[in-house]
Amino acid sequence: MTTDHRFGGDWTAAKLEVLRGYLSAYTTALRNTSFRKLYIDAFAGTGYRTSAALEEADQSLPFPDLAESEPQNLLDGSARIALQCDPRFDRYVFIERRPDRCDALRALVEEFPDRTSDVDIREGEANEQLQALCARDWRSERAVLFLDPYGMQVEWRTIEAVAKTRAIDLWLLFPLGMGVNRLLPRSGDVPVQWQRRIDALLGAREWRTAFYEVVQRPALFGPEETMVKASIDAIGQYFVERLHSVFPGVVREPGILKNSRNSPLYLLCFAAANERGAPIAIRIAEHLLRDLR
Repeated sequence: MTTDHRFGGDWTAAKLEVLRGYLSAYTTALRNTSFRKLYIDAFAGTGYRTSAALEEADQSLPFPDLAESEPQNLLDGSARIALQCDPRFDRYVFIERRPDRCDALRALVEEFPDRTSDVDIREGEANEQLQALCARDWRSERAVLFLDPYGMQVEWRTIEAVAKTRAIDLWLLFPLGMGVNRLLPRSGDVPVQWQRRIDALLGAREWRTAFYEVVQRPALFGPEETMVKASIDAIGQYFVERLHSVFPGVVREPGILKNSRNSPLYLLCFAAANERGAPIAIRIAEHLLRDLR
């Protein structure tokens, strides 16, 4: 049985501390309401995370070097953090495509006997499972969804489905530096397969003109056209604007998760689907993200 889920560096601990803080604030704020509170984790892994390098590259990783090399102590993963949260959630949904990690999650849940009957472990592809889950009636429920993919697995149609619930607060790691940016060559000649993957992630084709611009520059024999690629900041801002197009509340300056060489890997994004609850949710998220900018 898999005993831990190896991935990430110091930024892994940072994102999980933000999640821990938000879950506590969330369940406290909704403690005296009639809403049924759910925690949803679509890439739940084993419930554990370590900050050592991947012992065996996952086939879903587009870039295996996404992982850090410096070792750290075992860290509580998002599933464990959610189960530890007090006040507690009414229901926990853990989604994981690998059977061995589902088994590890079941073992983890046994450590929380008072929550065992309230945990739903779903083996399957995250986008399919989430879209089915979001299609239910959410009027009497509220939820926090943590989307922590290895790379570019999350599809825009899944994000849209979350927004349409008008009930879910979304924490999402957007693969900035080691995902989208690395699929964008400076020449602008993006392979068709990569274009389709970016289309699925961003839910739009306009990125082609947003991320590339043809400019004229002086040369010895007259002006020459040069392809200019957007900065990594511009790429991140484009995704934030995409979130804002479907969610009533979005943190405009997400957290930036960097590796030991200070290179941006992910944006830690937050969006709230419920218009009434969005303002306070955004204030809490912005406070928790203040040290990641």
